[in-house]
Amino acid sequence: MTPIVVPSVAAGERLDRYLTGLGQHGSRSRVQRLIEAGRVRLNGKVVKAGFLLRVGDEVVVEVAEAAEESPATRPPPEDIPLAVLHEDQDLLVIDKPAGLVVHPAPGHWRGTLVGALLHRWQGGDPGLDQGRPGIVHRLDRDTSGVLVIGRTPETVALLSAEFKARRVEKEYLAVVWRCPRPRDGVIDRPIGRHPRQRKRMAVREGGRAAVTHYEVTEDFGDLAVVRLRPETGRTHQLRVHLAALGHPLLGDRVYGRVRNVADDLLRAFPRHALHAASLAFVHPRTGEPLRFEAPLPEDLGALLAHLRLRGKLAS
Repeated sequence: MTPIVVPSVAAGERLDRYLTGLGQHGSRSRVQRLIEAGRVRLNGKVVKAGFLLRVGDEVVVEVAEAAEESPATRPPPEDIPLAVLHEDQDLLVIDKPAGLVVHPAPGHWRGTLVGALLHRWQGGDPGLDQGRPGIVHRLDRDTSGVLVIGRTPETVALLSAEFKARRVEKEYLAVVWRCPRPRDGVIDRPIGRHPRQRKRMAVREGGRAAVTHYEVTEDFGDLAVVRLRPETGRTHQLRVHLAALGHPLLGDRVYGRVRNVADDLLRAFPRHALHAASLAFVHPRTGEPLRFEAPLPEDLGALLAHLRLRGKLAS
């Protein structure tokens, strides 16, 4: 197994938390089971889950034959076409369509990005967790746009560290209800699990720090187009922050509310109107600055064309 070299941003972090944050070895409880079973070695030695890491430590995780993950419980490889923006020996960048689930989950075991990657990389790097091959960040099922995936354990570790250190520049395009005032600003409000509805997130005291920059680019009266730049990457962050601001995403059935509107296109829009427009980071091996952009998908393009035409007819 190729060792994972601990970067400076992970110094002082618990071993189990660090491995869980990489997103390659399953849940924290699964990582802890691997450590307890002696399948994780730090600088060649078996240590406890709470061991505090140092810069340059080498971590080896033996997962290829993990007993608790039989082939029957792994997501099946599936021949799902991917819109590739870039691919080299270290990473893959795709334009994820709305509707594609990243990780398998109850009710969405098939038709996932993980299944597509397992099919695309059959016989690929054995060091990658076959349950989450190369996944270093995620987009919600109904969010479209740029997604980067690591092809080797080293790339996964380095990209994960870049995301954690907030050195990855992310920009999203959103269509929200009504125009925010002021038209640009920063939403700095912590996010945690909803106290009663456990499948939802919420702005709440004691949550994890979450920061989103926003700027209105078009105002249609009842709706507005907003450019978003999240500093952090909390679950559902943009959706929760916009809802807390009083301007939820069009089509967000979880954090918005059903609105009685006469416009058929708005009422029937099939998903939350959020698109990961661009992603910029440094190539983990070459150090080359990279920036990738995903074109506006057809549904959002049609929506914006409709809103602009409606505005012209009304003026």
